[in-house]
This record gives sequence, C-alpha cells and structure tokens, in this order.
Amino acid sequence: MSEWQDIADDIAAIEQRVNDALFEQVRAQLRDDDAEAAHQREKQLAKVRRSLQKAEQLLRGSQD
Repeated sequence: MSEWQDIADDIAAIEQRVNDALFEQVRAQLRDDDAEAAHQREKQLAKVRRSLQKAEQLLRGSQD
C-alpha cells in the first residue's frame, strides 16, 4: 500500500467521523430550541465533508 493510499484511507476515516457528527447535528436540530445555530453548524459540517471527499478522490486519483 502506498503512502498516498494510506493518507486517503485516513481522510476517509475522518470523513466518516464528520458524517457521523453531521447526522448527530441533524438529530440535535430536531430537538434543540436554537434551530438556526444548529442549521449553521450542519451547513459547516456538510462543507467539511465535501472537502474531505474531494481530497480523498484527488489522492486516490494521484496513484495513476
């Protein structure tokens, strides 16, 4: 396994953690009175997740 593959795997694991946090944020939003703050946090986590997905794809593509 190459170093790039290892890094891509690490990013994928972080992405999963962010995804889990995103779903937890959505659940919290359903029961929280401060829906606007929860919504802003949800948007931020979604943006982070997309960035991580892109980084992982770029790293995996660099093996060609």
